[in-house]
Amino acid sequence: MPGIVDKINNPVDLGRELRALRKRLGIKSVQLAKDSGRSRDVLNRLEQGDDVYVSSLFDALRAMGYSIRLEKRGLPSLTDMQEYAARELGESGER
Repeated sequence: MPGIVDKINNPVDLGRELRALRKRLGIKSVQLAKDSGRSRDVLNRLEQGDDVYVSSLFDALRAMGYSIRLEKRGLPSLTDMQEYAARELGESGER
C-alpha cells in the first residue's frame, strides 16, 4: 500500500513515480507503449527523467487511467492530512 508521496519537483522524480505507478498497476512497458500510442523508447526516456514532449506524458498517464493536478508548493494542509489518515487508517484509526 503506497504511503504519502513527496511532491514531484523535477523530471527525474516524475519519471521515477511514473515507472513505480506502471509497475504497481502491473503494466508492461510494451503494453503501455501500445495503449498510449508512444514508442517504448519515448516511455523509457520519460521514466528516466529525460526531456520528452509533454503530450507523451499525458498519453502515458491517460493509458494508465491517471491525470495531473497542479498544487501550490508547500506542506500539506490539515485537511489533506485528515483525508490521508481517513483513507489509510479508516474510522478506527488503526492499521
